[in-house]
Amino acid sequence: MSISYQHIRNATAKINYSGVIFLIDPFLAKKETYPGFKGTPNSEKRIPLIDLPETIEEVVKNIDAVILTHTHLDHWDEAAAEILPKDIPFFVQNAGDARIIREQGFKNVMVIGKNTPFKNIKISKTDGQHGPDALYSVPAVAEFSGEAMGFILEADGEKTFYLVGDTIWHPYVEIALARYKPDIIAMNTGYAMFNGVDGGLIMGKDDILKMYKTMPEAKIIAVHMDAVNHTMTSSDDIRKFIQENKLEDRVFVPREGEILNF
Repeated sequence: MSISYQHIRNATAKINYSGVIFLIDPFLAKKETYPGFKGTPNSEKRIPLIDLPETIEEVVKNIDAVILTHTHLDHWDEAAAEILPKDIPFFVQNAGDARIIREQGFKNVMVIGKNTPFKNIKISKTDGQHGPDALYSVPAVAEFSGEAMGFILEADGEKTFYLVGDTIWHPYVEIALARYKPDIIAMNTGYAMFNGVDGGLIMGKDDILKMYKTMPEAKIIAVHMDAVNHTMTSSDDIRKFIQENKLEDRVFVPREGEILNF
């Protein structure tokens, strides 16, 4: 059975895996609804910087479950909380996020572990670090960054899918790659920054090249660009980088609304 990944905007996606449609990290407000993130570059810009490629009703249509990697505004917002049905199966990274989602009225919230079952699929949490070590030495900044997970999707007869999530390249990522040997990898590569902290909060261009070399058989999807004020790398930057490094055979940078089939 084919796997499809529809890039909606930022880290928001719809993944059709083994016949099940997951909505990932729904950030669904209209353009410029919220102030930019404080303490980050270009904070005077309102976010999202761009509109959804289709109506919010179309985005949530026919989904079977939601997977939320963490509760930062650009992954989970009021617009999503208002439109999603309160009984939809909802998967999160930990008890703290589960409490937040339940307090918003959602009744079917589950914390992902290892091989958490859903229909015919196994979902497994993977770890990450949402920024460099220096960031976590500053309490206020560390609180802003917080925790974020990635996840693995597996099913009999299907390719293994790994969504890396909001993380830098870290031994956590290498552990997941070695354990699961994913066939398809979605990476957040906008290289978001926090003022006064050296290094990105998430991956960037060089991490795509590293993933390409580390996983020579995998298909790679690069997203989480163009929609929030503090990402320093645009999707056009990534496309140019891919061409210059001749990575087009296995690296994809979908446009908003585009569907990739594997």
